[in-house]
Formats: sequence, structure tokens, C-alpha cells
Amino acid sequence: MKDDARVCKFNMDTGCVELLLRDWRKISINCTGVEDALDVTIAQRAELDYLIYNDPLGYADLILNGDPKEYLKKVAGNHGLED
Repeated sequence: MKDDARVCKFNMDTGCVELLLRDWRKISINCTGVEDALDVTIAQRAELDYLIYNDPLGYADLILNGDPKEYLKKVAGNHGLED
């Protein structure tokens, strides 16, 4: 994924991370939809927000090719207060 991307950015107007690939395909990831589907905690949402704003290509790669639930469990954890 990272090698295929020409441009990757977060579009604040749509709330989506948008990728333009080398073959001119476009991918748009609805960040709110991802958070809702993953049922994230506040700490996990903060981690996703960090990726969205600071590493949108890393965010896109995580969502499209990774295991976001496992990643969030490792990085932000579950403190038991947000269940």
C-alpha cells in the first residue's frame, strides 16, 4: 500500500483519509465509520486521531492491510473503565 500511494491526506471537510494511488485509483476511508465499526475507547480514538493527523498513510495502511483491533489493544490498551 505505502509503495502504491501517490498522495495521502486527511480531508477535514469530509472526515476521510484519502489516497491517490499510482494507477490513479482513489480510496477514501471514512474515519468516523472506522471508529464506530471498531467501537473504540477514548484512548484508542486518541491514537487513531494521532495517526490521522500525523501519519495518514500509516493510518490507511493499518485500516486496509493491518489488524486495527489488535494494534489498538497493544498501543492504547483497555483500562476497564471504558467497557
